[in-house]
Amino acid sequence: MQERIVILTGAGISAESGINTFRDAGGLWENHRIEDVATPEAFQRDPHGVQSFYNQRREQLRDPAIQPNAAHRALAELEQSLPGQVLVVTQNVDDLHERAGSRNVIHMHGELLKARCQSTETLVPADRDLDPALSCTVCGAAGCLRPHVVWFGEMPLEMERIYATLAGCERFISIGTSGNVYPAAGFVAEARASGAHTTELNLEPSEQLTAFHEHRHGRATELVPAYVRELLGDTSATLSRQ
Repeated sequence: MQERIVILTGAGISAESGINTFRDAGGLWENHRIEDVATPEAFQRDPHGVQSFYNQRREQLRDPAIQPNAAHRALAELEQSLPGQVLVVTQNVDDLHERAGSRNVIHMHGELLKARCQSTETLVPADRDLDPALSCTVCGAAGCLRPHVVWFGEMPLEMERIYATLAGCERFISIGTSGNVYPAAGFVAEARASGAHTTELNLEPSEQLTAFHEHRHGRATELVPAYVRELLGDTSATLSRQ
């Protein structure tokens, strides 16, 4: 196989590892109003509260029980089997793709385990709790470090590279995403415009269902390993048993 493949992943792929999905039916994120924890205005108004919220998210991610699942591992194996041909674009801020072995990953919504100096835009590891009183390790100013997470009202990251790769891909796969948040929801149209074959692997039909040539519904830990086996042409692969 010599296809260039772009894979979009959303909350559904990490939910099976125990990561709570971003938004529930009530518009809350783990009992917090989005407006209170995920906007630039919230950070200006209550930096301590926002930092505390993301400190808790990091603590959850460090829980030994939170591990990459079979879907993450299958995508890593796909990349390793097709070097230079696979790009994972994830809407998730966790590091489960990397822990599974994926290396060509774009975190379009940022990364929970990184912080950003607001003066220089330099990224640093968020290897300890962040607090407004903490001195920035880059510029030295107190309160300068913010979570490296894209908030509502901010532009997702690396969009130019994402669109350029979509324009040149032959296969686009969407995994575990609702299809109702732009710009990610528009990626399938961009891929189809380039002539790519498009596939949805999701727990249930997304809002973009009709935009895909192919769709399969069920648990990511079952669908993704099976689909990767098909792509690699190896029905005897051990992915589903990992």
